Amino acid sequence: MESQSWALPDPFYQPEFYADVAVKRLISWVIDTVIVALLVVVIVPLTAFTGLFFLPLLALTVNFAYRVVCLANGSATLGMRLTAIEFRTSRGEQFDFSLAVLHTLGFTLSWMFFFVQVVSMVFMAGQERGQGLTDLALGTVALNRRAL
Repeated sequence: MESQSWALPDPFYQPEFYADVAVKRLISWVIDTVIVALLVVVIVPLTAFTGLFFLPLLALTVNFAYRVVCLANGSATLGMRLTAIEFRTSRGEQFDFSLAVLHTLGFTLSWMFFFVQVVSMVFMAGQERGQGLTDLALGTVALNRRAL
């Protein structure tokens, strides 16, 4: 059985797919950060509080795992689902596991270097497709979800 794929919507002819995506990505990032923080708060007591000794590493690991699992299962984190956006490949397909890992790795690395993240945010706000540096490198894009 052949899988069917669609090309990405054109931002000039179908701007509704890209409308307010940069703002929605910011809002979803805040929501996802709160979710990850709550997960870390739940996990620390389960480690008999030894997790406090390596809290930054624990938070980084939980954040990475949360994003990979969410992106591999629907191309959107919980915050993105609440703001009605999702990632798509250059062929219009949802993320698979390997692309979810690569996108999360790019996201994590960009947050480790402040200047890179600022450049990425400027790209998201200034381009017609709203792509950050990781999106440009992987050929991915965040879109408004279609109504079902």
